[in-house]
Amino acid sequence: MRLSPGYYADVHSALRTALDEQGLDGFLATAPADVAYLVGFFYAVTERPVYLWFPREGEPFCLVPQLDQEYAELQRITADIAVYAEYPGVDPAEQVLAREVRRRGLPANRIGVSGGLTLAAHRKLTGVFLGTEFRTSPAVSNLRLTKHPEELAWHRQAAGICDEMLAAGRELIEDALRSGTEPPSEGDIARHVINYGSDAMYQRYEHVIYTTKLAGGLVYAGPNSAHPHGLPSRRRLEVGDTVILSLGAAVGSRFVESERTFVIGEPSADQRRYFAVAEEAQRVGTEGLRAGRTCAEVNRECLDVIRGYGLGGHIRHRQGHGIGVQNHEPPWVEDGDDTVLRPGMLLSSEPGVYVPGHGGYRISDTVLVTADGPERLTAYPRGLDENVIAP
Repeated sequence: MRLSPGYYADVHSALRTALDEQGLDGFLATAPADVAYLVGFFYAVTERPVYLWFPREGEPFCLVPQLDQEYAELQRITADIAVYAEYPGVDPAEQVLAREVRRRGLPANRIGVSGGLTLAAHRKLTGVFLGTEFRTSPAVSNLRLTKHPEELAWHRQAAGICDEMLAAGRELIEDALRSGTEPPSEGDIARHVINYGSDAMYQRYEHVIYTTKLAGGLVYAGPNSAHPHGLPSRRRLEVGDTVILSLGAAVGSRFVESERTFVIGEPSADQRRYFAVAEEAQRVGTEGLRAGRTCAEVNRECLDVIRGYGLGGHIRHRQGHGIGVQNHEPPWVEDGDDTVLRPGMLLSSEPGVYVPGHGGYRISDTVLVTADGPERLTAYPRGLDENVIAP
């Protein structure tokens, strides 16, 4: 699982152009997702820092703890590898980094960093790079907004696994109901779908890489489904429940998410009503993800569907967000983000209706913005009748 040299050449060329336009001598990547995106180094995140120094002119190098040197070499990352001994270290990583920059003769007057650089790391860096101005720069995050065709191939494969995870979760519920055994709990289903997604990755790919996780699953049922970011509980499913499976998977650390709402047994009038509103909002929001429109206007149009049915008080979150090397990244499909959509952007479309004490209703697809309009990468059935689970 490795992107081609051509992919990295394109990314490096685009970054150098951005650095030139911003008057920066280089970029210092400290976030695992930025390091993975720029040079293909995927690593276990611990207290030991990894620093990728990307100069506007010259070759990038990645400073890694000695513990990770061999693994970095095995991954054949597209940067030189420099090593520091240990954390916190008699010879701290930041001092080694400064020596490497000087040894290589790399200019370091103005260096871009991401907004995620911690204050502690900033203090350490300014303590050893005397005279260097570290500027927050969107150079890398802007590149990550649109996906390279090679990345999209991995996103599409992840979408297929996501759809399979939904089917596996539903099957677990159906098997229990058919056999008359105790229904699974939210936690049981979450473990099952996560295991399914992770197993699929290891069965299909020789070398599995990721920045945060391979597969994820949040499962909410009954009244708990009205809490969109609650963690799965030990509560067992019951006939009459509304059930949300909120799932994600990553191939080559290119994420996709897919969420569906199920009902166990014959849906009530309220369940049909709330489901229909969520389904319409998701359809309108998805159709709105077109090049040239802003995230803010698409979000307002989407959520206005819910408000139009008098359910504005049951909105808990924006329409969606960008997806890429991370499962949540810019742009944000929300009123406060005026980013203009363009072909190659990949976003979630996931408006929801959440009724306290009753349940929640959310349908989510991962959507690619193309020149011809939005394309859903996830394809699991969305309609209520298709997602009624017979007791």
